[in-house]
Amino acid sequence: MTINYGHFTQLYDFMRKLKLLISLLIAVVAVQAQTLEVGLFGGGAYYIGDINPVLHFNQLKPSFGAIARYNSNSRWAFRLCLTSAEVTGDDQKVKFNEDRSLSFNTTINDAALVAEFNFLEYFTGSKKDYFTPFIFGGFSVFQYNPQSLDGVGLRALGTEGQNIGYQGRKQYSKMGFSIPFGFGFKYSLTKRIGMAFEWRMHKTFTDYIDDVSTTYYLESGAIDPGNQGQVLSDPGMNHEPGMQRGDSKTNDWFNYTGLSITYRFNMKSRSTCNTFNNKISQ
Repeated sequence: MTINYGHFTQLYDFMRKLKLLISLLIAVVAVQAQTLEVGLFGGGAYYIGDINPVLHFNQLKPSFGAIARYNSNSRWAFRLCLTSAEVTGDDQKVKFNEDRSLSFNTTINDAALVAEFNFLEYFTGSKKDYFTPFIFGGFSVFQYNPQSLDGVGLRALGTEGQNIGYQGRKQYSKMGFSIPFGFGFKYSLTKRIGMAFEWRMHKTFTDYIDDVSTTYYLESGAIDPGNQGQVLSDPGMNHEPGMQRGDSKTNDWFNYTGLSITYRFNMKSRSTCNTFNNKISQ
């Protein structure tokens, strides 16, 4: 994996914009939460779509983020995740449709809220209930902006005729919604520090994370002479308007797989006798 350090700046900007959201979450759960865990996430990311339809972990890229987890009880928790990653796809490397020669790169900035269910009783800091497998699901909002591998913005080009309304097509949004779900494993390292490994898949409602969805609208090799000779059609195989370019019946997916480290804060409870908090010290 190679790290694009420019995405550290994008991650910083993304997390700064959502700082208020984290503050509000902490303020809400602090009133009645049993415990609150805050920490960092790191791992890899990849996408599934028209360029890479089936190969999980193909062209894996680094992912980074932050999480806040409200533990309601020993089995249920609710988590806010802020994650940023670069995902990419290249016909020449995936080889699903090598002659097409399409490729893309995009940074995905995602904010997800998920509910977690622990199969075993678990408390960060417990000497008895210190590990469990878990599953989770929820919803998220994310932003993306696909580019060519040499940095040309593909959305702005309207590669499938969106900019001229070809066959009624409109420019797609850079914002999207998804349904994140997955599974993982939690382990309590110390009295205050917990660790979790997870595989998190996002089912999106867009087919344009990779800028590929429908058909060509130009002949191969067409250029825009008014824009320094910018190529408006794909440089790969010979094609004509209306020839299939992608599969609009299937939307794109993206994945984060990695490890999170969290620190547990005990929050004040309205009850003087709290079974949950007593078990933490076992």
